[in-house]
Amino acid sequence: MAGVAMPTLSLSGCEKPVPVIGMGTMSYPPVDIETTKAAILEAMRAGYRHFDTAFAYGSEKPLGEAIAEALRVGLIQSRDELFITTKLWSSFADPAQVVPACRMSLQNLQLEYVDLYLIHQPVRLTEMISRTPVAAEIIRPLDVKGVWEGMEECKNLGLTKGIGVEMNPVWQQKQLREFCKARGVHITAYSPLGANNTKWGDNRIVESDVLADIAKAKGKTTAQVALRWAYEQGVSIVTKSFNKQRMRENLQIFDWALSTDDLEKINQLLQRKGVTLASILGPHDLILELDAEV
Repeated sequence: MAGVAMPTLSLSGCEKPVPVIGMGTMSYPPVDIETTKAAILEAMRAGYRHFDTAFAYGSEKPLGEAIAEALRVGLIQSRDELFITTKLWSSFADPAQVVPACRMSLQNLQLEYVDLYLIHQPVRLTEMISRTPVAAEIIRPLDVKGVWEGMEECKNLGLTKGIGVEMNPVWQQKQLREFCKARGVHITAYSPLGANNTKWGDNRIVESDVLADIAKAKGKTTAQVALRWAYEQGVSIVTKSFNKQRMRENLQIFDWALSTDDLEKINQLLQRKGVTLASILGPHDLILELDAEV
């Protein structure tokens, strides 16, 4: 990271500050365990200490293996150097299943606790799925109160240190950010580069002429400009690349800034929601209602 220390942000109710940039571990289409493990180890060498996984990604086991390997070879001295986030999958989003699901994720990760446990999606699925979209009949409303009580129990048991429930330059979520800021709720930007090359994302960020012009003027990449913009909004960021060069480039956003003119140009970008539940689970009535609310 060219000698620039990774900034951290404090989370309400969480013991450990979160490194501003985290590495996402989901691959689409899926890759084998060894590929994911090797990429995570390379990310640790590059300076990443915040890793985002989920039961649904199938990346908990390779992340756990990478952490064990990093400890064995001395890449890290202690598990406490890392900030690990995983998520409650919708098939387990039932009050009675929350704690067992968290324990299963910890077993996959070979860890005693995670730093942050999140509800993956605001719906419940009545069965396990192997592909999306899903049938309408397996989608149910989330029992928010009951599931949240299960999340609180995970924290009370010491299985996670923190609990919780998109933002990028072309879906800036200004109203949501202001709402959360007023209530002390921290936001993490996921898919901050638009999830290009997935069935739910697009290339509007990486191919934005506005961002490309700003990047060219500053001698940066378009991705760096997008990530710097998110950082300047006061959020933490989860970005994913298994490419060694881009891994490092994505960390090189802390020793320069966007100008007022740059920010104004970005603020004028056409806004359109990128990742929607409907693009993943299907255009079912309940899903469309949820998408319309955010």
